[in-house]
Amino acid sequence: MLCGPKGSEELSISQCSVCGRRTERFELPGRPEKYCLECSADVATSILLTAEIDAATLAGRETEPLVAEFAQLSARLLERSQST
Repeated sequence: MLCGPKGSEELSISQCSVCGRRTERFELPGRPEKYCLECSADVATSILLTAEIDAATLAGRETEPLVAEFAQLSARLLERSQST
């Protein structure tokens, strides 16, 4: 049975690049690291928030709510990475 990315037979169960948990890992486009499901969602969200903050800054819009959300997300990722 083919289990890995792009039809490889290798299972993608190893350490998450953020939290270190041994579980199935997922790739994000443009990222060499692999993450567990929970961390991959947070990393993807942080990528989107960064793009939104940049776009709002360039457009002269308020960024405070986005920056606050990014700070919370960053703290959650940092806490998860330090708990291993």
